[in-house]
Amino acid sequence: MTAASTTSAFPPTEPMPVITGRTPWSQSFSSLRVPNFRLFTISNILAMSGTWMQRIAQDWLVLTLSHSVTAVGITVAMQFTPMLVFGLYGGLIVDRYSKRMLLMLTQGTAGVLAALLAVLALTHTIEVWHVWAIAFVVGLVTVVDNPTRQVFVNELVGPRNLRNAISINSSVFQLGGLIGPAIAGILLTAVGAGWAFAINAVTCLVTVLTLGALKKSKLVRSTPVPRQKGQLKQGLAYVVRKPAILWSIVMVGILSVFALTMPVILAAFANDTFKVGAAGYGLFNTLIAAGALTGGLLSTRRTGVRLRTVILMAGLWGLLQAIGAVMPNEFALGITLVALGVANLLFITAANSLVQMSSNIGIRGRVMSLYVLVLLGGQAIGGPIMGWIVSTWGPNVGMAISGIVPALAALVIGIHLARRHELRLSVRLDGRTPRVSIVRAAA
Repeated sequence: MTAASTTSAFPPTEPMPVITGRTPWSQSFSSLRVPNFRLFTISNILAMSGTWMQRIAQDWLVLTLSHSVTAVGITVAMQFTPMLVFGLYGGLIVDRYSKRMLLMLTQGTAGVLAALLAVLALTHTIEVWHVWAIAFVVGLVTVVDNPTRQVFVNELVGPRNLRNAISINSSVFQLGGLIGPAIAGILLTAVGAGWAFAINAVTCLVTVLTLGALKKSKLVRSTPVPRQKGQLKQGLAYVVRKPAILWSIVMVGILSVFALTMPVILAAFANDTFKVGAAGYGLFNTLIAAGALTGGLLSTRRTGVRLRTVILMAGLWGLLQAIGAVMPNEFALGITLVALGVANLLFITAANSLVQMSSNIGIRGRVMSLYVLVLLGGQAIGGPIMGWIVSTWGPNVGMAISGIVPALAALVIGIHLARRHELRLSVRLDGRTPRVSIVRAAA
């Protein structure tokens, strides 16, 4: 398919009627005034808490069964490899079928898999290969579930509240990351991983019931895209033609390979460096989530997103993660984890918003499937790599590499974009306060 045909099928994205300007704090959660989105968000808090519980319990269970950080990395790879291989096809499914029904199917399947893990763990018959196999099937479910969840937000709130809803959705994910690891740490210490899996199965059931209870007449439905040849190529061509989408996705991919492998690194810090066990591992993840929740709440105040914001937040995230490598004790590392959690969410919400709001609704499923592919598929590549690095040179080296590489990448991309658009830094004094801004270079 040529660029011309791509343009005719999907014209440049027209301006959306979004909320603009600085809103009062009372309006920071404006999208929650939509009943369907409010109901979905409540169930999503439970679902994300259960998902995080399973993720933490799964990784720790593999570590205790195998005594190998590399095995934990393989677990991460098993869960995210399906997205790397089949992710683009997930986008085709999202564009063609009802988002609500797809989510009911994927969440129902995820609940059955969580229940199976619970039975194996509670009967003490579970082995590492069981966890790997189920993680792989969960990954297949995620191929459809994750991009559907991203695009479904637009059907819940419409374009006007989309940016605010994306920020709240990201905050909910991190609120789950705050609650889930904390509960998982307690359960792992008190009764084992099985009950964490069982609770996640229940939260999946709640999500299915909630989706069934939504008022279908209030959904802002998008027209399904008919099946035709060349749709995958069409989606890729669309992304390449839009620099805001392309460079955001490139930066997401680099961060997912390196920075988002933190569970592997933190498992080694908890088990080997600081010897704080499962409870400490859960606490480390909770501190990141606490910072990320703060970042998510701050992002609801954001009035606009530009590509420069995405690149700057990516660089800050990488820098903070690199600093974590030289922290001398648990307290200092904990403070750093909170800070990088803030940068993490400011980046994720900026990238997610920019990609969604820069893409035409008729092709958004395929665009978001590529976004999710690099976000989760990159972790399939990075999990084993970082597991090997940590096993060979230790968690401090692993942490340093996981931050330095994305920070350097953000610097290189930022310089490239600045030269291409003839931008430069401008520093001026406003009274005694220096003001730094990015402006176009003089002709």
